[in-house]
This record gives sequence, structure tokens and C-alpha cells, in this order.
Amino acid sequence: MTIIRQEDVIESVADALQYISYYHPVDFIQAVKAAYDREESKAAKDAMAQILVNSRMCAMGHRPICQDTGIVTVFVRVGMNVQWQAEMSLTDMVNEGVRRAYTHPDNILRASILADPDGERRNTGDNTPAVIHYEIVPGNTVSIDVAAKGGGSEAKSKFAMLNPSDSVVDWVLKMVPTMGAGWCPPGILGIGIGGTAEKAMIMAKEALLDHIDINELQAKGAENRNEELRLELFEKVNALGIGAQGLGGLTTVLDIKIKDYPSHAANKAVAIIPNCAATRHAHFVLDGSGPVQLDPPNLEDWPEITWEADESVRRVNLDTVTQEDIAEWKPGDTLLLSGKMLTGRDAAHKKMTDILARGEQLPVDLTGRFIYYVGPVDPIADEAVGPAGPTTATRMDKFTRTMLEETGLMGMIGKAERGQTGIEAIKDNQAVYLIAVGGAAYLVSKAITNAEVIAFPELGMEAIYEFEVNDMPVTVAVDTQGESVHKIGPQIWQAKIEEKTLKLS
Repeated sequence: MTIIRQEDVIESVADALQYISYYHPVDFIQAVKAAYDREESKAAKDAMAQILVNSRMCAMGHRPICQDTGIVTVFVRVGMNVQWQAEMSLTDMVNEGVRRAYTHPDNILRASILADPDGERRNTGDNTPAVIHYEIVPGNTVSIDVAAKGGGSEAKSKFAMLNPSDSVVDWVLKMVPTMGAGWCPPGILGIGIGGTAEKAMIMAKEALLDHIDINELQAKGAENRNEELRLELFEKVNALGIGAQGLGGLTTVLDIKIKDYPSHAANKAVAIIPNCAATRHAHFVLDGSGPVQLDPPNLEDWPEITWEADESVRRVNLDTVTQEDIAEWKPGDTLLLSGKMLTGRDAAHKKMTDILARGEQLPVDLTGRFIYYVGPVDPIADEAVGPAGPTTATRMDKFTRTMLEETGLMGMIGKAERGQTGIEAIKDNQAVYLIAVGGAAYLVSKAITNAEVIAFPELGMEAIYEFEVNDMPVTVAVDTQGESVHKIGPQIWQAKIEEKTLKLS
């Protein structure tokens, strides 16, 4: 009979969450590096370079890979011969581990969990509670998988109850383009097939914990239906040309993972959940000998890649940029921003539009300014700000016309594509939308030399900051004419991939 101590569970969960906040799984890094080496799209290759550089910096500096340090998901398999030496429930132990991890003074992680989700939406302050799945299994150990899932990728999850004769491949290929780039490709798609609605979703989430091995599968060939489906989807999803960050390119997914379960004769439940460029998960086993020690990976596993601006890059002074200047920018152009910018996410935009609707004056002047959609991690030591990567811009689309037409805002910076409502507002007001690389938050933060909260401090990480930046890398995503790189890029690369395939056939 194995005795598992309460403190061993708490410490192990806390240490694992700290560990995955700054260490990518090595198989993920190797897969991104392989995709980087074969990528032919300059924009996509540049984005993957930033992801790899950011990952190495985080591994060395022990700071979060992404500013969105996720909602914690835990899979626990409890051996039937385990005995507990504990006063807390297992759920409370896990949540205490989350609490300690996210408030660790040496590496504070952003608390993103809101209670009363359709009401007050109050931040719980310590990222609890986790979402926990339990299974009772034979044995005398406790096996735990922890993952920190970003909200941007979770928001792109898809589910359908297909008819039994419907094609899973056709449905997935229909869904992936609708996911846009907000899930920060390149990443992994977890797919659950069968069971009931909730079972399919859980399987899709759990599939994301599996080791990346698509290249090995390609080499040996499929031996069953699951493997056939993985290979077919891997080829066909990448042939869509969506590419890294949705900019167009050869690699959209690094692997396809599938789990299935027996289904009712009338149903075929199918779920897709993507993992983003901030893939974070770890597995450990408690055997009664004490808390688990996760060994740090070897830094030699990270490629020595540098990201440097070339001669085609424009340097932009945000303090002096004019309407005439931005009119010259084209989709796909790389810019290095210096000067002062504002920040604001969903809650700040809601507050500002409410103030404008009442005919009142905003607490900050947006005339001629750029606003960055970001909720940064708190700084430590001498940092101006913690990791500060972009959030998904489409959530701000419903506010965009009001902000542009009533405040004099000139430009916006975020992650992924804009919806048609946002694009039309940008075009009508001759504004611009720029993107920073999702999954390169620590790298971006190094360009921020000063950060000051200037409005709505009660919103915490969603307050309005003024950042001072030096050479912050961004890409023009929507120009003043309403042309979007996220429409142009994938179209171009899908055609190129089709042409290359035809030549090889």
C-alpha cells in the first residue's frame, strides 16, 4: 500500500506548473525547428524564428513563454491501492498547487481565471480553480498530467455531432480555416472521435498531451484507422497554406493527435482542440517517495537561432508617425516600433465605449496613438514589464469603429486576423492593424523599456498602460485600404502547395 502525502501532491503540482511556464517540451522545439528549416515563406519563417528565440530566452531566464499563462487542466489517474495522508480533498490539493505556482515571487504567472463567468467576471487572483479530470485505475501510484492552456487557442475549439456516414476529414478541413490564426499556429490539433459530446471534447484535450511523432509515423506507415486519419489530416491541413501565425506557409500543424471511443449507433461526435505555439504540459508519477523533481532540459536541445531585422524593415517612431506614413505600409511589411503606445484589452475597450456612449471624456487621449491588445505578466527584478505578447484581436472588432471614429486612434496591434467588421472600420477610417507574434511574449517584453498604468487600474492586467518601446517587431496585417495579410498569405501559399503537389504527381 503506497502512502501519498498531501504536501507531496501540492509541491509537485506547483513545481510542474512553474516548470512548464518557461520550458517548452523538447519534442515541440524539435518540431518547430524542423518546420523552420523547410519553410519557404519569409513571413512564416520569421515568425517561427521569433518563437524559437523566445523559447530559448524563457528556458534560460525562467520567465513565461506567453503572457497568457493559461487555465490549468489536470488529468489524474489514482491507483486503487493508494492510501492518502491528507486533510484536504485531492481537488483542494491540486488547487493549492496551482495557487502556489501562480503566486511564486520569483516567477509570477498571470492570473486569468474569472469567477461568475456570465456576471461580474471577477478575477480569482491566483488562477484557481483548475479543471480536473479523474480516473481510478489499478496500481499503487498517482499519475498526473498538468497543462496550462491559453485562452486564444481554447477559443478556437470546435465540436459537431456528425451523422455516422459523414466524413471526419471533410469536417476538419472545413473547420480549420474558420479557426483563423488566433490559436497561434504552428501547433498541434487534438481530435476526439466518438463517445458522447463531453467525452469527445475531453479526448481531444487529452490527445494534446501525446508525444509529437508524425515524422516517425510517416516513415513507418499507418497500421490502423487512427494512424491513417492522422497522416491524411496532417498532409491536407498543411496543404491549406495557413502557415505560422496565419501568414501563409508550408506548416500549419506540427502533428495531428487523435483519440477515439465507442459511439452510439446514431452518433459520431467529433471535437477539435488546438494547442498553440505556447504548448505547455508535463507528466509525473507520485509513488510515495516524496514530491517529484522534474529535471531541466538540456539547453543544447534549443537551436541557436537569432532574429535580426534585415534591410527591408521599416523603423517607425510612434511619437511622430503621421497618416501619410501609415498610408505607405503594405500587408506583410515588417516594422520596428519605437516610442510610446497605449494598451487595452476587452474590459478596457468596454469601459471606454461605455464612457463615450454617455458623452463623457476618456481618461486618456487616443488621438494619433497606437493601442496594443495585451495583458502583461507582472514584472520581477528590474523588468519594466513581464512577458507581454498580443491577445486575439477579433475580440475587439465590435469596439473598433467606435474607437477609430470617436477617439482619433490611428492604429492597433494584436494577434491574428481581424473579422470583416473590424476590417471595414479600419478601411473606412484609413487606420492600420499590426500583429506581433503570438508565442513570443518574453522576446516582445525585452523591447519595452518602461510601463506605467495610466487608466482603469482596477482592471489589473487589463488596465490601460503606456508602454515605451524600442524596436518592437511587428508585421502589417491590415493596411489603410483594408487589405489583409491573413487573406492574401494563405491564398498564395495554398496555390503554391497545390502547384508543387501537381508537379510531384
